[in-house]
Amino acid sequence: MRLCFLVEEHYRHDGMPIEVIRQLTSWGHRVDVLRPGGSLLRMTEAVRAGSHDAWVLKTVSGGPGLTLLEAAASAGMTTVNDARSIRGVRDKALAAAIGRSRGLPLPPTYAAARPELLAQIPETEYPLVVKPADGSSGRAVRLVASPDQLTGMLPALAREGMLIAQPYVANSGIDVKVYCVGGEFYATERRSPLHPDLPVRERRVELSAELAAIVARVGAVYNLDLYGVDVLLGPDGPVVVDVNDFPSFRQVPDAAARVARAVLALARTGGRTATAAPPGRPEQHRAAGKPLPAPRPHPPRVPAPAQAPAVAGEGV
Repeated sequence: MRLCFLVEEHYRHDGMPIEVIRQLTSWGHRVDVLRPGGSLLRMTEAVRAGSHDAWVLKTVSGGPGLTLLEAAASAGMTTVNDARSIRGVRDKALAAAIGRSRGLPLPPTYAAARPELLAQIPETEYPLVVKPADGSSGRAVRLVASPDQLTGMLPALAREGMLIAQPYVANSGIDVKVYCVGGEFYATERRSPLHPDLPVRERRVELSAELAAIVARVGAVYNLDLYGVDVLLGPDGPVVVDVNDFPSFRQVPDAAARVARAVLALARTGGRTATAAPPGRPEQHRAAGKPLPAPRPHPPRVPAPAQAPAVAGEGV
């Protein structure tokens, strides 16, 4: 197969996707790598119908790669993930509107083009979590305790462009990150960016049936194949606080090989595979370690994990 990877400058030397590219090459596939942020692109020639079996993007929010991926999609080529789906989660204001309208457990979300507009949020909504609408990797996420504190942050927030604000969900300071690759889920826990002093080591954990069903629903709502979901375990149940296309897949065993196999499968089928089950029927997932809190009443049944396929040949 011939694949095109669009790698933003931020990820030029990053293990994900570089290790995936190496894995695919070792299996005998041709991988062309374009650097949208570091190359002069002749857009009228860069995207040619039939030139690649699939285009894959590892992007930063607001990076130029998404434009090129959308151009490839407009020419009828398979993209991983779907270009329109990436746009739908990269804009966190848009993602919140889509998710809430489809019944996902997201917090109420305000959006403001200028930070001083956030002063209109009722004081009863504090404390607030404020972050850039196009942020990633926990960048510039702030916990704002009061309107007075917000006023003091306005100069710094003015540099962040469009902002979103959400009421803070009381939690233990630990985020649960669930990765979906090849129709399987892998859960990890890690320290929240809002609680940087908490001594928590990132590790894999067991995934409850309730949470697996939510993550499967996230994939279906946003039409994603490879994705990650950040979840807080709040007093009223799990709350989705972020969705990432093509995340780091940290703590996923043999991540490069698993992602490479998923990319090949998508290239062969021409698009979305059964990576996200319908509500109540979550796909098989792998998990080990400390269990999350017990599911709420009447959770969907989670099938037992299947044996991992061996990495051999081209992997699919």
